[in-house]
Amino acid sequence: MIKDILSGINAYVGAFGLISKLKLWKYFAIPMVISVLTAIIIGFAAYGFSDNIGVFLAKIWIWDWGKDTVTTITSIIGGIFVLVIGLILYKHIILALSAPFMSPVSEKIEIHINGNLNHNHRKTSFQEQLIRGVRINIRNLAKELLISIPILFLKFIPVVNIFSTILLFLVQAYYAGFGNMDYTLERHLKYKESIGFVGRNKGFSIGNGIVFMLCLLIPILGIIIVLPLSVTAASVKTVELLNQQKEI
Repeated sequence: MIKDILSGINAYVGAFGLISKLKLWKYFAIPMVISVLTAIIIGFAAYGFSDNIGVFLAKIWIWDWGKDTVTTITSIIGGIFVLVIGLILYKHIILALSAPFMSPVSEKIEIHINGNLNHNHRKTSFQEQLIRGVRINIRNLAKELLISIPILFLKFIPVVNIFSTILLFLVQAYYAGFGNMDYTLERHLKYKESIGFVGRNKGFSIGNGIVFMLCLLIPILGIIIVLPLSVTAASVKTVELLNQQKEI
Protein backbone atom coordinates (compact mmCIF):
# COMPACT_ATOMS: atom_id res chain seq x y z
CA MET A 1 0.00 0.00 0.00
CA ILE A 2 2.76 2.49 0.97
CA LYS A 3 4.63 1.72 -2.26
CA ASP A 4 1.48 2.39 -4.27
CA ILE A 5 0.83 5.66 -2.39
CA LEU A 6 4.36 6.85 -3.15
CA SER A 7 3.90 5.85 -6.78
CA GLY A 8 0.70 7.91 -6.95
CA ILE A 9 2.56 10.90 -5.50
CA ASN A 10 5.54 10.41 -7.81
CA ALA A 11 3.22 10.63 -10.84
CA TYR A 12 3.09 14.40 -10.24
CA VAL A 13 6.74 14.71 -11.23
CA GLY A 14 6.81 16.22 -14.70
CA ALA A 15 3.09 17.05 -14.70
CA PHE A 16 3.67 20.72 -15.54
CA GLY A 17 6.03 19.78 -18.35
CA LEU A 18 3.58 17.27 -19.83
CA ILE A 19 0.74 19.82 -19.74
CA SER A 20 2.86 22.30 -21.66
CA LYS A 21 4.22 19.69 -24.09
CA LEU A 22 0.74 18.46 -25.05
CA LYS A 23 -0.71 22.01 -24.97
CA LEU A 24 -3.39 21.08 -22.45
CA TRP A 25 -3.72 24.37 -20.57
CA LYS A 26 -6.68 25.53 -22.67
CA TYR A 27 -8.75 22.59 -21.45
CA PHE A 28 -8.35 23.72 -17.84
CA ALA A 29 -9.75 27.25 -18.29
CA ILE A 30 -13.40 26.50 -17.46
CA PRO A 31 -12.59 23.98 -14.68
CA MET A 32 -10.31 26.62 -13.09
CA VAL A 33 -13.22 29.10 -13.07
CA ILE A 34 -15.50 26.43 -11.58
CA SER A 35 -12.87 25.70 -8.92
CA VAL A 36 -12.41 29.36 -7.93
CA LEU A 37 -16.15 30.17 -7.79
CA THR A 38 -16.94 27.01 -5.80
CA ALA A 39 -14.13 27.78 -3.33
CA ILE A 40 -15.38 31.34 -2.81
CA ILE A 41 -18.98 30.26 -2.18
CA ILE A 42 -17.99 27.50 0.24
CA GLY A 43 -15.47 29.78 1.97
CA PHE A 44 -18.12 32.41 2.73
CA ALA A 45 -20.54 29.71 3.88
CA ALA A 46 -17.96 28.23 6.24
CA TYR A 47 -17.21 31.65 7.71
CA GLY A 48 -20.90 32.38 8.23
CA PHE A 49 -21.92 29.05 9.75
CA SER A 50 -18.94 28.36 12.05
CA ASP A 51 -20.08 30.76 14.82
CA ASN A 52 -23.65 29.50 14.64
CA ILE A 53 -22.54 25.91 15.05
CA GLY A 54 -20.23 26.92 17.89
CA VAL A 55 -23.07 28.63 19.80
CA PHE A 56 -25.34 25.64 19.18
CA LEU A 57 -22.76 23.17 20.49
CA ALA A 58 -22.07 25.39 23.50
CA LYS A 59 -25.67 24.88 24.65
CA ILE A 60 -24.64 21.39 25.70
CA TRP A 61 -22.68 23.07 28.53
CA ILE A 62 -25.48 23.96 30.97
CA TRP A 63 -23.29 25.58 33.65
CA ASP A 64 -22.40 29.28 33.81
CA TRP A 65 -18.79 28.81 34.84
CA GLY A 66 -16.48 28.28 31.88
CA LYS A 67 -19.24 29.18 29.42
CA ASP A 68 -17.10 31.62 27.45
CA THR A 69 -14.24 29.15 27.19
CA VAL A 70 -16.55 26.38 26.04
CA THR A 71 -18.15 28.68 23.46
CA THR A 72 -14.70 29.60 22.10
CA ILE A 73 -13.69 25.94 21.85
CA THR A 74 -16.97 24.89 20.24
CA SER A 75 -16.71 27.78 17.76
CA ILE A 76 -13.28 26.50 16.70
CA ILE A 77 -14.62 22.96 16.42
CA GLY A 78 -17.62 24.29 14.51
CA GLY A 79 -15.29 26.07 12.11
CA ILE A 80 -13.28 22.88 11.57
CA PHE A 81 -16.48 20.89 11.05
CA VAL A 82 -17.81 23.32 8.44
CA LEU A 83 -14.40 23.56 6.75
CA VAL A 84 -14.09 19.79 6.44
CA ILE A 85 -17.62 19.39 5.10
CA GLY A 86 -16.93 22.34 2.79
CA LEU A 87 -13.77 20.71 1.46
CA ILE A 88 -15.65 17.48 0.83
CA LEU A 89 -18.39 19.31 -1.05
CA TYR A 90 -15.89 21.48 -2.94
CA LYS A 91 -13.93 18.46 -4.06
CA HIS A 92 -16.89 16.55 -5.43
CA ILE A 93 -18.53 19.58 -7.04
CA ILE A 94 -15.46 20.48 -9.09
CA LEU A 95 -14.67 16.86 -9.92
CA ALA A 96 -18.23 16.25 -11.14
CA LEU A 97 -18.69 19.48 -13.13
CA SER A 98 -15.20 19.27 -14.68
CA ALA A 99 -15.69 15.75 -16.06
CA PRO A 100 -16.52 16.74 -19.68
CA PHE A 101 -13.51 19.08 -19.81
CA MET A 102 -11.07 16.63 -18.22
CA SER A 103 -11.95 13.68 -20.44
CA PRO A 104 -10.16 15.20 -23.50
CA VAL A 105 -7.11 15.87 -21.31
CA SER A 106 -7.02 12.26 -20.20
CA GLU A 107 -7.53 11.09 -23.78
CA LYS A 108 -4.59 13.11 -25.11
CA ILE A 109 -2.35 11.81 -22.33
CA GLU A 110 -3.37 8.24 -23.15
CA ILE A 111 -2.53 8.79 -26.83
CA HIS A 112 0.82 10.27 -25.79
CA ILE A 113 1.64 7.21 -23.67
CA ASN A 114 0.23 4.43 -25.87
CA GLY A 115 0.57 6.02 -29.29
CA ASN A 116 -3.16 5.71 -29.93
CA LEU A 117 -6.50 4.93 -28.31
CA ASN A 118 -7.64 1.35 -28.10
CA HIS A 119 -10.32 0.86 -30.76
CA ASN A 120 -12.56 -0.77 -28.16
CA HIS A 121 -12.65 2.24 -25.85
CA ARG A 122 -16.08 3.62 -24.99
CA LYS A 123 -17.04 6.77 -26.90
CA THR A 124 -19.12 9.10 -24.74
CA SER A 125 -20.68 12.50 -25.35
CA PHE A 126 -20.27 15.70 -23.30
CA GLN A 127 -23.62 15.00 -21.61
CA GLU A 128 -22.76 11.38 -20.84
CA GLN A 129 -19.41 12.40 -19.35
CA LEU A 130 -21.13 15.00 -17.16
CA ILE A 131 -23.77 12.50 -16.00
CA ARG A 132 -21.06 9.93 -15.26
CA GLY A 133 -19.06 12.52 -13.30
CA VAL A 134 -22.09 13.59 -11.29
CA ARG A 135 -23.11 9.99 -10.62
CA ILE A 136 -19.65 8.91 -9.45
CA ASN A 137 -19.20 11.95 -7.23
CA ILE A 138 -22.66 11.78 -5.64
CA ARG A 139 -21.91 8.16 -4.79
CA ASN A 140 -18.48 9.08 -3.40
CA LEU A 141 -19.85 12.11 -1.55
CA ALA A 142 -22.42 9.98 0.28
CA LYS A 143 -19.84 7.35 1.26
CA GLU A 144 -17.27 9.95 2.29
CA LEU A 145 -19.75 11.79 4.52
CA LEU A 146 -20.78 8.52 6.18
CA ILE A 147 -17.13 7.85 7.01
CA SER A 148 -16.03 11.43 7.79
CA ILE A 149 -18.78 12.61 10.15
CA PRO A 150 -18.09 9.90 12.79
CA ILE A 151 -14.38 10.68 12.49
CA LEU A 152 -15.09 14.37 13.13
CA PHE A 153 -16.73 13.53 16.45
CA LEU A 154 -13.50 11.81 17.51
CA LYS A 155 -11.95 15.29 17.63
CA PHE A 156 -13.67 15.80 20.97
CA ILE A 157 -11.43 13.07 22.44
CA PRO A 158 -7.91 14.24 23.45
CA VAL A 159 -4.97 12.40 21.81
CA VAL A 160 -7.39 10.39 19.65
CA ASN A 161 -8.14 13.59 17.73
CA ILE A 162 -4.57 13.59 16.40
CA PHE A 163 -5.06 10.22 14.72
CA SER A 164 -8.56 11.18 13.56
CA THR A 165 -7.08 14.13 11.66
CA ILE A 166 -4.68 11.84 9.78
CA LEU A 167 -7.45 9.36 9.05
CA LEU A 168 -9.77 12.12 7.86
CA PHE A 169 -7.07 13.46 5.53
CA LEU A 170 -6.47 10.01 4.01
CA VAL A 171 -10.20 9.47 3.46
CA GLN A 172 -10.46 12.81 1.67
CA ALA A 173 -7.35 11.97 -0.37
CA TYR A 174 -8.77 8.61 -1.46
CA TYR A 175 -11.96 10.08 -2.86
CA ALA A 176 -10.12 12.97 -4.54
CA GLY A 177 -7.86 10.47 -6.30
CA PHE A 178 -10.90 8.35 -7.15
CA GLY A 179 -12.51 11.23 -9.04
CA ASN A 180 -9.30 12.08 -10.90
CA MET A 181 -8.77 8.47 -11.98
CA ASP A 182 -12.31 8.11 -13.29
CA TYR A 183 -11.70 10.65 -16.06
CA THR A 184 -9.63 7.92 -17.71
CA LEU A 185 -11.61 4.94 -16.49
CA GLU A 186 -14.89 6.19 -17.98
CA ARG A 187 -13.55 5.44 -21.48
CA HIS A 188 -12.68 1.84 -20.66
CA LEU A 189 -14.80 0.60 -17.80
CA LYS A 190 -18.45 0.75 -16.84
CA TYR A 191 -19.60 2.42 -13.62
CA LYS A 192 -19.34 -0.62 -11.31
CA GLU A 193 -16.16 -1.83 -12.99
CA SER A 194 -14.51 1.53 -12.30
CA ILE A 195 -15.47 1.36 -8.63
CA GLY A 196 -13.92 -2.08 -8.42
CA PHE A 197 -10.77 -0.96 -10.25
CA VAL A 198 -10.13 1.96 -7.89
CA GLY A 199 -10.90 -0.29 -4.93
CA ARG A 200 -8.14 -2.65 -6.07
CA ASN A 201 -5.75 0.28 -6.50
CA LYS A 202 -6.48 2.28 -3.33
CA GLY A 203 -2.84 3.22 -2.78
CA PHE A 204 -2.52 5.00 -6.12
CA SER A 205 -5.79 6.84 -5.50
CA ILE A 206 -4.66 7.96 -2.05
CA GLY A 207 -1.26 9.05 -3.37
CA ASN A 208 -2.85 11.19 -6.06
CA GLY A 209 -5.34 12.62 -3.56
CA ILE A 210 -2.67 13.48 -0.98
CA VAL A 211 -1.06 15.99 -3.35
CA PHE A 212 -4.54 17.19 -4.40
CA MET A 213 -5.39 18.00 -0.77
CA LEU A 214 -1.99 19.57 -0.11
CA CYS A 215 -2.44 21.86 -3.12
CA LEU A 216 -5.59 23.24 -1.49
CA LEU A 217 -3.47 24.42 1.45
CA ILE A 218 -1.72 26.88 -0.88
CA PRO A 219 -3.66 30.17 -0.68
CA ILE A 220 -5.40 31.15 -3.95
CA LEU A 221 -2.84 29.44 -6.21
CA GLY A 222 -3.83 26.03 -4.85
CA ILE A 223 -7.42 26.09 -6.15
CA ILE A 224 -6.11 27.17 -9.55
CA ILE A 225 -3.42 24.55 -10.10
CA VAL A 226 -5.04 21.63 -8.26
CA LEU A 227 -7.00 20.24 -11.21
CA PRO A 228 -4.31 20.58 -13.92
CA LEU A 229 -1.72 18.84 -11.77
CA SER A 230 -3.89 16.15 -10.19
CA VAL A 231 -5.77 15.18 -13.36
CA THR A 232 -2.55 14.96 -15.39
CA ALA A 233 -0.83 12.85 -12.72
CA ALA A 234 -3.89 10.62 -12.31
CA SER A 235 -4.26 10.13 -16.07
CA VAL A 236 -0.63 9.06 -16.46
CA LYS A 237 -0.84 6.60 -13.59
CA THR A 238 -4.27 5.24 -14.52
CA VAL A 239 -3.23 4.54 -18.12
CA GLU A 240 -0.15 2.72 -16.80
CA LEU A 241 -2.32 0.67 -14.43
CA LEU A 242 -4.80 -0.18 -17.20
CA ASN A 243 -1.91 -1.30 -19.42
CA GLN A 244 -0.39 -3.41 -16.65
CA GLN A 245 -3.71 -5.03 -15.79
CA LYS A 246 -4.56 -5.57 -19.47
CA GLU A 247 -7.67 -3.41 -19.25
CA ILE A 248 -6.64 -1.56 -22.44
